[in-house]
Amino acid sequence: MTQPESSAAFDPTLVAGRDIELGLDTFGDMSVGADGRPTPAAQVIRDVVEQAVLADSLGVDSIGLGEHHRDDYAISAPDIVLAAIAGETGRIRLGSAVTVLSSDDPIRVYERFATLDAVSRGRAEVVLGRGSFTESFPLFGFDLADYEMLFDEKLGLFAALRAEAPVNWSGRHRSPLHDQRVYPETESGGGLTTWIGVGGSPESVVRSVRHQIPMMLAIIGGAPGRFGQYVELYRRAQVELADETGQTRPLPLGAHSPGHLADTDEQALDEYWPYYRAMNDRIGRERGWPPATKDKLIAEAISGSQYVGSPETVATRIAATARTLGLTRFDLKYSSGPMPHSMLLRSIELYGSVVIPRVRELLSR
Repeated sequence: MTQPESSAAFDPTLVAGRDIELGLDTFGDMSVGADGRPTPAAQVIRDVVEQAVLADSLGVDSIGLGEHHRDDYAISAPDIVLAAIAGETGRIRLGSAVTVLSSDDPIRVYERFATLDAVSRGRAEVVLGRGSFTESFPLFGFDLADYEMLFDEKLGLFAALRAEAPVNWSGRHRSPLHDQRVYPETESGGGLTTWIGVGGSPESVVRSVRHQIPMMLAIIGGAPGRFGQYVELYRRAQVELADETGQTRPLPLGAHSPGHLADTDEQALDEYWPYYRAMNDRIGRERGWPPATKDKLIAEAISGSQYVGSPETVATRIAATARTLGLTRFDLKYSSGPMPHSMLLRSIELYGSVVIPRVRELLSR
C-alpha cells in the first residue's frame, strides 16, 4: 500500500523531542498526623488543596486528583477539589489522575470539567480510565459483567463530545442523542484536554489512537522498559491511522508512577516504607498479593517503578524512563498510603525546586 503524501513523513517519535511536562498526582490517601492518629477526610481534602498550592508556587506543570470510593482515599469528587484549587492558584494545570468513566455519565463528566476549565481559565484536563478498583460500579448501579463494554461505549460518546458540535449517538447503556449539544463549551473551542489511562492492555492502546486521545501509562511496578511494547504499538497504530486518514499530528505520551523524595536515599526509603507497606498489604489482602518486603521496595527504587530517593536519584531515574519510553510527560504520584501531610509537603518541595530543573537539564544533553 502506498502511503498518502501527507503521512509519508509521519513519525510519532518526533513528539518526544518537546520539553517534557512534569506533574504530580494524588488520590488523597487517608493520612496520619504527627501523633500517628488518623486525619479526618475533610482535613485530608484541605491538605490536598494546600499541597497543590505549593506545587503551583514551585512551577510544577500539573496536579492530578484521582477518583475513588473507598475509606482509604478521601477524594471521590476530584472536580470539586480541583475547583477549590483553581481559586488559589494561577498557572498549574488541573486534572483528574483518573476519572472512572465506566461508572459515570460522559455528558456530566464533560460538563463538570468544561466548567472547571472556565473557572480556571483553560487549565482543566481529564484522565479517563476504567478504574483499578470496582466499588463505584455497584455504588452507582452498574453491572461488573459490563466492565469492558461500559468503558468502550462511554469513551466513544466522550470522544464525540470533544468536537463540541451537535452529537448523534446511540448505545446500549443510555438513551440516544439526536443533534444534541452539550454546555458549557470550552472557551478555546478546542475541546477538553483529555488523556486515557492505560494499565497495560493492548486493546486500550489501540483504543487511545482510534479516538485520538493521548495515552497515559500507569506504571506502578517492574522495570519501565517492559512497557516499551505498548509504546511501540501506540506508535505503529498512529502510523496506520495516518495511512488511512492522512492524520499528521503525533499524540503525546505520558506515564504515571509512585514515589517519594527526601534529602537522602536512605531517609526517603525509611520514611516511605511503613506507609507503602500499609497500603500494599491492605490492597494485597483484597487481591491475593504477597506481603510487601523492604528488599523488594529497594529493588523497585533502584530499577523498577518506585521513584523513591534523593532529588538526584529520582531525577536521574525519571530522565532515564523518559528517554527509554519517549515520554512527553511524567507524573509522580507523591502520596502512597497514610503518609503525614508534612512529609508530603517536603516531597513536593524537593520535586518542584530540585527534581524538575534537574530532569530537564539531563534530558537537554
